[in-house]
Amino acid sequence: MGGITTTGAIRIGIGGWTYEPWRGTFYPDKLPQKRELEYASRQLTSIEINGTFYGAQKPETFAKWHDETPDGFVFSLKAPRFATNREVLGDGGRTIARFLAGGVMELKDKLGPINWQLMPTKKFNPTDFEAFLKLLPKEVEGRALRHVVEVRHDSFRSPDFIALAREHGVAVAIAAHSAYPQIADPTAPFVYARIMGTRETEELGYSDAALDRWAARARAWASGEAVDGLDCVGPGRADGKARDVYIYVISGYKVRNPAAARALLRRLG
Repeated sequence: MGGITTTGAIRIGIGGWTYEPWRGTFYPDKLPQKRELEYASRQLTSIEINGTFYGAQKPETFAKWHDETPDGFVFSLKAPRFATNREVLGDGGRTIARFLAGGVMELKDKLGPINWQLMPTKKFNPTDFEAFLKLLPKEVEGRALRHVVEVRHDSFRSPDFIALAREHGVAVAIAAHSAYPQIADPTAPFVYARIMGTRETEELGYSDAALDRWAARARAWASGEAVDGLDCVGPGRADGKARDVYIYVISGYKVRNPAAARALLRRLG
């Protein structure tokens, strides 16, 4: 099986790459739209794909995305809503299997975490949630997978939830500057943060001080040090375990998101 080596790598990105207001602000004037992924993937180190949440993509589309991006670039994928927008999560096995067999493996070594986003109304049911986690395979076609769950109901602020995620090696998406609950407990060999607070009034989306804080948090996560200023269910203490880090600048004032991501990358060297 092709395992995943945890190296403390830090990747910074945005959600998607097709957004008309980025033309002339992020993308150079007159850049053909068909070259936007090629350009974005050379400015950033990861992109979270949202289209997979709404519908299936063709295998050749995943292969094209792989070929248009440089070595070392990584995509994360939003898993299909049909797998998680259901009353009983444990009934989603067929949808999960169909998604993972539908061409995503054409991304090869550029396949990063898969984000399983739950509805804001979905409450924590320990039995059902454990059944769901058991449906998430550790590997497909000999390639190891990383899974992250994005929970959005306060009932998940539970030690039992953290214990289940940790037992299965599944990360909990960290929501920042969001109306959703923030759960920053490390539960996997990687950290997945979605920061949603960019503002029109800041040229880089965030203030210099805020960007410095996120860069410091990224370094701390990568080296297993304690991270300040985020809400955890447990004590949130340092454990000394290196983790790979994925930070996506999402939502907020979206026009500024690429600038914020690039500013973070500059701070991280």
